[in-house]
Amino acid sequence: MPIYELTEYPVFPTPDLAEQDGLLAVGGDLSPQRLLLAYRMGIFPWYSRGSPIMWWSPDPRLVLFLDELHVSRSLRQFLKKNIYRISLDTAFEDVIHACAEVHSHRAGDTWITEEMIDAYVELYRLGYAHSVEVWYDERLVGGLYGVSLGGAFFGESMFTLMSNASKVALVRLVEKLRSWDFQFIDCQVVTEHLKRMGAREIPRREFLVQLRKALKMPTRRGRWEIEI
Repeated sequence: MPIYELTEYPVFPTPDLAEQDGLLAVGGDLSPQRLLLAYRMGIFPWYSRGSPIMWWSPDPRLVLFLDELHVSRSLRQFLKKNIYRISLDTAFEDVIHACAEVHSHRAGDTWITEEMIDAYVELYRLGYAHSVEVWYDERLVGGLYGVSLGGAFFGESMFTLMSNASKVALVRLVEKLRSWDFQFIDCQVVTEHLKRMGAREIPRREFLVQLRKALKMPTRRGRWEIEI
C-alpha cells in the first residue's frame, strides 16, 4: 500500500490503509486540530529528529483496559507505604521534558522533539493533554503524560528516576480514570513493561470499535485534580 503524504488541510486516510508496520502517512503539522483528529481516528505521530512527521495506526494495538490492570503483590505492598506524593496537571512541561531526557539517554535519541513538546504543551493549555507527577521530598521522580478524549486516554510516554515511580503513576491514573468511567488507555507501542501491567494487543479493527464507543462520552477538558 502507498504511504500518504499529507497536505496543509487536517485530513487523514482511513487507518486500514496503513502499511503492515502501521505507518499510514507522512507530513502535515502538529497543530491541535490535526492532532485531535488523529487521536479520534486511532492515529498518532511518532518520528525521529530530522525526519518528516510520521503518522501511525498499528495492527495489532496495545491497549490497557482499566479493569485488567495487573498490580503485583510487591507493588501493592509498595503502594501501601505511600512513599510518593502524586499530583495531576501541576508540572506538565517538567514531565514531558523529563520523558524526553530519559529516553534520549537510553537510546541516544528521542521522538519527543522540541516540536513535539511544543505541540503537546499547547494541547495541555487547551485542556486535552494531562500529566501524572510522582514526587519524593518535593523532587519530581516519575510521571507520565497523554491525551484524553471521551472515555479514552492516549498514553504518550512515562519516566522513572526512583523505584516503581512510573508504575505508581500508572496505577493512580487508572484509579482516577476508573472513577470517571473511562474505558481504556491506548498504549500505542508494545512494551513488555506495559504488558506485565496488564496491557494486551488487540486487532486494530477491534480497537477502532472500542474507540468509537469511548468517544461517545464527554471529554473531561481542563485541569485534572487528584485526591491522594
